[in-house]
Amino acid sequence: MNTASPHRSPTTRALSSTQLLSPTRRGARLARLLALAALHTWQVPASVIERAELIVAELAANAALHGHVDGRNFRLTLTYETDDANDAAATPTALLRIAVTDARGDRLPAPGPEPASPTAESGRGLLLVAALADRWGVAPYPPSGKTVWAECTGAHSGTTTEAGTRTTSTARATDGPSASV
Repeated sequence: MNTASPHRSPTTRALSSTQLLSPTRRGARLARLLALAALHTWQVPASVIERAELIVAELAANAALHGHVDGRNFRLTLTYETDDANDAAATPTALLRIAVTDARGDRLPAPGPEPASPTAESGRGLLLVAALADRWGVAPYPPSGKTVWAECTGAHSGTTTEAGTRTTSTARATDGPSASV
């Protein structure tokens, strides 16, 4: 007697959004708002959206403040990938990659940001990114730019179990910086 296997092949879904924005405070704010709209549309887990909102705000503000070149925009790219689990006991995973590219490749952020003095009005942004993201880094963007990226992982929300109940649990990876960009 032939029976169908309860295991199904894994399904990967990838969604992406890219926006060119002016390197101004208004452009940085718009980056955050556009990112939120995309993440809600893609049904990204709330715990990932909360972290992503702050990361996008910081990276976009840095691009506007430190990566500004007259006549050049910065680019926000969001990529969201989900892998449905093969096994009913496994949790489907999701990866959100946030990348902000600006025209100032000569101004790279420090790989291990130092804490700002308690009275400083700035200098804490990349500490926030490091604390909120599972991984982050910088890659050159030829001919003269750079891309600062961050990744957030979590359990994919809105999945349905075999019993028909919806699960919305989240998980956070704690591994170190990614070697590949």
